[in-house]
Amino acid sequence: MIKKFLLAALVAFPMCIAAQTLKFGTVNSQEIFNLMPDKATAESTLQSVSEKYQTEFNNLQQEFEKKFKEYQELDPSTPQSIKDRRAQELQENQQKIQNFQQMAAQDLQKQQETLLAPITDKIQKAIQAVGAEGGYTFIYDLSIPAVVYTGAGAEDVTPQVKAKLGIK
Repeated sequence: MIKKFLLAALVAFPMCIAAQTLKFGTVNSQEIFNLMPDKATAESTLQSVSEKYQTEFNNLQQEFEKKFKEYQELDPSTPQSIKDRRAQELQENQQKIQNFQQMAAQDLQKQQETLLAPITDKIQKAIQAVGAEGGYTFIYDLSIPAVVYTGAGAEDVTPQVKAKLGIK
């Protein structure tokens, strides 16, 4: 009985070792991201919105500069209350410019996240599909600086992910 158990254990042992073989892969998601056709469309949209904000900012800045010049050219005999009101208007315009800059930056950040999220989701799904199809245990992303060593046994699956996404 003990002989049969030992024989079964000896036969099963190599199978257990083979079943625990780990398969590692690497991918460069940043390289793939840069090749995605959707990225150019997203960047174009962001550029267009950014240009509109820049135009509006320039208009606000020109308005401020015009009022500042008018303030500097006030006649010395102008009553102090008028000078104070104009100074207050300048401060309000400066605050308006600062608020606009903050709002524009936040909006651009939000739009960037909204436009780029579907692209990164596509890449992530393709990586997961390649990992499942290839039987990988782990796939490390080389574009994240946390990976410090890639051994000879690791396989770069970037080409398979690109193929899955239909990009070259």
